[in-house]
Amino acid sequence: MGKYDTANLRNLGIVAHGGAGKTSLVEAMLFNTGMTDRLGKVDDGSSSMDFEPEEIKRQITISSSLNNCEWKQHSLHLVDTPGYSNFLHDTRNGLRILGGAVLIVSAISGVKAQTQKIWGWSQEFEVPLIAFVNKMDRERADFLRAVDDMEKTLGSRGVLVNMPIGEEKDFRGIIDLVTMKARLFQFDEKGTYTEGEIPEEYQDEAQRLRTVLLEAVADADDELMEKYLEEEDLSREEILHGLREGTLTGVFTPVLCGSATANIGVRQLLDYVVHCLPSPLDKGMQIGTLPGKDDIVERKPREDEPFSAMVFKTNSDPFTGKLTLFRVYSGVLNSDSSVYNSSKDETERIGQLYQLEGKKQVPIDKAVAGDIVAVAKLKQTTTGDTLCSASDPVVYESLLQLKPVISFALKACSKNDEDKIYTGLQRLIEEDPTLKITRDEQTHDLILSGMGQVHIEVAVEKLKRKYDVDVELQLPKVPYRETIKGSAKLQSKYKKQSGGRGQYGDVWLEIEPLPSGGGYEFVDKIVGGVVPRQYIPAVGKGAEEAMQKGILGGFPVVDIKVTLFDGSHHSVDSSEMAFKIAGSMGFKKGMEQAKPVLLEPMMKMEIQVPDDYVGDVIGDMNSRRGKVQGVEPQAASQVITAQVPMAEVLRYAPELRSMTSDRGLFTMEFSHYEEVPSNLMAKILSERNE
Repeated sequence: MGKYDTANLRNLGIVAHGGAGKTSLVEAMLFNTGMTDRLGKVDDGSSSMDFEPEEIKRQITISSSLNNCEWKQHSLHLVDTPGYSNFLHDTRNGLRILGGAVLIVSAISGVKAQTQKIWGWSQEFEVPLIAFVNKMDRERADFLRAVDDMEKTLGSRGVLVNMPIGEEKDFRGIIDLVTMKARLFQFDEKGTYTEGEIPEEYQDEAQRLRTVLLEAVADADDELMEKYLEEEDLSREEILHGLREGTLTGVFTPVLCGSATANIGVRQLLDYVVHCLPSPLDKGMQIGTLPGKDDIVERKPREDEPFSAMVFKTNSDPFTGKLTLFRVYSGVLNSDSSVYNSSKDETERIGQLYQLEGKKQVPIDKAVAGDIVAVAKLKQTTTGDTLCSASDPVVYESLLQLKPVISFALKACSKNDEDKIYTGLQRLIEEDPTLKITRDEQTHDLILSGMGQVHIEVAVEKLKRKYDVDVELQLPKVPYRETIKGSAKLQSKYKKQSGGRGQYGDVWLEIEPLPSGGGYEFVDKIVGGVVPRQYIPAVGKGAEEAMQKGILGGFPVVDIKVTLFDGSHHSVDSSEMAFKIAGSMGFKKGMEQAKPVLLEPMMKMEIQVPDDYVGDVIGDMNSRRGKVQGVEPQAASQVITAQVPMAEVLRYAPELRSMTSDRGLFTMEFSHYEEVPSNLMAKILSERNE
């Protein structure tokens, strides 16, 4: 690396909702810049960016992939990001380290929920955007409707830099509103066009939109505003200057149009990427802290600064090992050197540095401020860590990982799979930290949690392909509990004679409920030595062990107080074991008499939905036995707080997406246990017994 100055680097993300054409646009960029000799296609599996079998099968981007190209003396690092809800965590991590992005808006479907999320993250990380209205050659394409949807839904001021000549099957070119020239394309996938005068039927509309463009760029700069008010026109250079200022400051978003698959409008988009989007120098210094302290540390994006970088992604492969991807914020990093992981307080050995070109790894000698590179086989480093110079350490704020929203139980298909499952899952989690693996202590299920059903299914496919581990997905069992509502006093005598020394234990117990969360309490009220002191703990232990399997469905028992208040013993036959068995038998008998009930886990949920869907979601939540506790406004949405039984929301993620046209979000965590209604308890126990 280092062929171009940092000022001529562009770290560029291609972002949008799924199916908008991100990967096709990257393929067109690579083709136009000479990185590839053919226009890769997603539909026929020839894309150089979507190369994983799971991506080719589904024809979607599942994991961010990187490539690079050169355009007009600038070096572009391209990051093709996922757009489907299940995989947006990878897009968020990418935006954290990017300089700018191209936001694709479909001319057919406009702005979708995923685009709104991505837009919000771009604002959070201060990532300037250029919008590209794609698919202008497709049926139902409508340029101005897509721009209007972008402005209304995202609250973005779109400034048109070009406009289409025709739409749908009549789309044949683009009018450049800066030069006021028309480009008519040959549809040969090479981007070939002829430039000429604007067709007469488009001249009035082009002039109107140019006036809007001039007013917008004048707004971005006081000097331009002064000249525009005097002369009512601006030169090409002045317009470009105003476009850059407006883009970098977020005053507006430049909007271009075209067709990625037909390779129309892509070269002009590349021109505006290098002109309007920021270099690392434009983004300015990066702020961090000293390791273990709150002292602020600043790093400028220059080669003469101490080295620092942020790890934003990890790829794991059973053959090549772990590949760590990071963005260099300052300084220079050479191959075959050492760095300090300030997040883990570990020193890592850097071997060969690589520049990624899709699935290809191209060796490079060094990386400079602004570069995005990869290195293999770092031992301790994971996604979100900071790498830096040991003599000038810094820690950058780590990446926020989104919380999983759906869980499935994994069942190994064979004993051999069972032995390898943990190793394979740990490798997948290194690659994708939003995957979580837990073992339910009660049901003994191995639980895999993720961002959606497709996310989990893809993880299972990778587990099979990469690590030869075959598992089945099942809905996890609900961890019910049992307790009592009443109390009981009873005698429990264990007496056994079998020829030799017998067994004798006799206890009187009182069984009572404790408040929720009380657990288990054993009280000794023996007086006069009717039960010898050495046997009393055994009674409590016996009752406690009996709580592991309740009498209703064999679920663990909670929130019970057991009092030992009387009993008797035999001088020869009594033993700890006998009193332990007596305690266990007495607990079970007492529980039968003390109105046993079933408890179910209640989940606390926060559901964020657009205003239009609040009524539907609340109605659905009531049908799930949920208790809505409040609704609070938040921007153009509402946040519904509710408590709902876990059994009712095991598959809530896809159901909420369906209910809200994929615009709903939720978080969920365990709250407490509540009694199961009697009519449902019989059904649950019947299914349990079956």
